[in-house]
Amino acid sequence: MKGTDRRASFTTSVLLTYGSSVGVALLSLVNVLLVARALGAEGRGTVTFLTTIAMMTSQLGSLGVEEASANLMGSRVDQRSTVAGNALVLAIVLGIVAAGVVAGLIALFPAIGGSSDPVLLWLALATIPVLILQFYLQFIIRADYGFGVVNAATVMAPSLNVLVNGLLIATGLITVATALITWIVGQLIATGLLLGYVHRRLAGFGAPSPQLARGALGFGLKAHAGRIMKTGNYRLDQWILGSVAGPRELGLYSVAVAWAEALFFLPEALAAVLRPDLVRASAADAGRRTAAVFRVAVLLSLPVVAVFIVAAPVLCVVAFGDEFVGSVDDLRILAPGAFGIVAMKVLANALVAQGHPMLSNAAIAVSFVLTVVLDILLIPSHGGLGAAIASTVAYTSGGIAVALIFARTLGLSLRSLLPGRSDARLLLTSARRPEPAG
Repeated sequence: MKGTDRRASFTTSVLLTYGSSVGVALLSLVNVLLVARALGAEGRGTVTFLTTIAMMTSQLGSLGVEEASANLMGSRVDQRSTVAGNALVLAIVLGIVAAGVVAGLIALFPAIGGSSDPVLLWLALATIPVLILQFYLQFIIRADYGFGVVNAATVMAPSLNVLVNGLLIATGLITVATALITWIVGQLIATGLLLGYVHRRLAGFGAPSPQLARGALGFGLKAHAGRIMKTGNYRLDQWILGSVAGPRELGLYSVAVAWAEALFFLPEALAAVLRPDLVRASAADAGRRTAAVFRVAVLLSLPVVAVFIVAAPVLCVVAFGDEFVGSVDDLRILAPGAFGIVAMKVLANALVAQGHPMLSNAAIAVSFVLTVVLDILLIPSHGGLGAAIASTVAYTSGGIAVALIFARTLGLSLRSLLPGRSDARLLLTSARRPEPAG
């Protein structure tokens, strides 16, 4: 059978996935630097606003099918082609519906679309089905331990952005439109790579099953509430900031966010590599393994957060220019929120993998409510600084909530989530002696 549990060691998979995430972060920062210097804060803000609408809408429009697909791919080997076929059909249908809803809202409330060019806005909306499909395929492939191809696809899009935008800047042809189109083409190519892998290396795309699709939507919708709130946590501040404070303020804040999001890549890599194992594990084993990974993630994040706080002027002003001095305080406030993100990504992921999406949602709801309330209260008067404060308070509160729920649900004490010397020794041992495959 094609695509049946080909796995490398956990440590190797994490290192490669994290390495690709770091590569994506570096490439994305280079692209942000190129576009920001070429188009200024306002131009950079406009590009960010359009891509944020597309990314945020695709996350909202997925309806959680990716979560159900990951669990199904890990537990129902004989139905993998059907799962993939359902994902393809649902991505197209849900993507068109999601784009139509946003277009309708913008028609009714033009402020939602900001001051963007209508043609460019339609181009961003047209990308939504592709983004949803890419998201579904990433979960499907990772469920079969295909981390390598997903890593390659995620690196491909920002690599193209840097290459093409660099050439356009060198020839004096860079504009907001060309930057957006370059980003769209990168997403198309990445999605095509994942499609080809599923077709050739996994079970392929079978005939859709309405019954399986209903089951996937049923589970997915439970998990989707959490996905919506997570997306709101990560992107709502930029949408509100762009609409209320304008593209220049968003351009400044987006630079701080671009640096701060580099702190999220380690927990994302850990959660992605853990997921297929957690689907197959007992509750007790899933809890113990996730707690150990969480402790190591906290230890690894501590020095990086400290560096970001101290080096914020270098990262923002020296790298991007004096115009971005307003990003320094934003980054210093955003950086400590990384610890809450570690908890929400690693611990909430375990709850969903173990079939408890509603409990994961309860924790994420704490962060989401605070994000919405604090964004509304702080952004109009404090701009990007207000958005940064709102994000860090919300992330930290959500992290505490998910830790409490995780420990209670999987039968662990809260002390099991506190890192110690043994975790550092375990990290070093794992690096020297990777787990055997299989």
